[in-house]
Amino acid sequence: MKKKKSQSTKAQTCRIPFTHAERAVTPPSEPAGMHEITWRIFRIMAEFVEGFEFLSKSNREVTIFGSARLPEDNKWYQEARKLGEILSKEGFSVITGGGPGIMRAANKGATEANTVSVGLRAGVLINERIDDEIFTHDIDVKYLLIRRFAMSMRSHALVFFPGGYGTLNEVFEFLVLIQVELYEPVPFVFVGSEFWSPMVSWMKDKLVREGAISEEDLDLFIVEDDVEKIVVKVDSFVKNHSKNVSNMPLWNLHK
Repeated sequence: MKKKKSQSTKAQTCRIPFTHAERAVTPPSEPAGMHEITWRIFRIMAEFVEGFEFLSKSNREVTIFGSARLPEDNKWYQEARKLGEILSKEGFSVITGGGPGIMRAANKGATEANTVSVGLRAGVLINERIDDEIFTHDIDVKYLLIRRFAMSMRSHALVFFPGGYGTLNEVFEFLVLIQVELYEPVPFVFVGSEFWSPMVSWMKDKLVREGAISEEDLDLFIVEDDVEKIVVKVDSFVKNHSKNVSNMPLWNLHK
């Protein structure tokens, strides 16, 4: 008779690492176990609730993305600051990831216009910590997935300035969500044809030609150089698509 294999009592290891905050509380001597990840789910749920409540006080939101590495003398930084200011003067709430670079520029422009400037800062991105003086409302978020969801869940336009891996990640994540109708189509704007046109050309020449996306998928976004024209497009969209923009259902959570 074959002997039954004895079940291993070794704890299961999860490949999801500890966050910086979790490491600070309990420095791990070994990879995170499944029981520790299970408790993390409840912390994620709590952050979802906190994020919803935090943004429930804002209105006419526009979310601005872009590189955290660009300095104040960079032209895109200056354009982001100008856009934040103009949007604010038109009654929009400016929302960013609460970091330096493009994010700081947009928030600073909004604050200088004496209107709502929101920052959802990522606690895990230690290098993106900045002062609170440019925010009218800010919150620290431990989990990047909560941060991204909260930044966009009520936004009536998604504006992308030049950026790196993080910005590109956000670009394609939201394009996919709009493409598969899990996010309502809103103005999706790439700022700066000089920066974004090579990527758009690659999408046309490679993705469309190979059949990976359709011609219509290229209509999900626009490329614009004039930030004042962006404000006009966003304002027109809001006026034409909802009488009560604060209650517009952007994430299709019923699918």
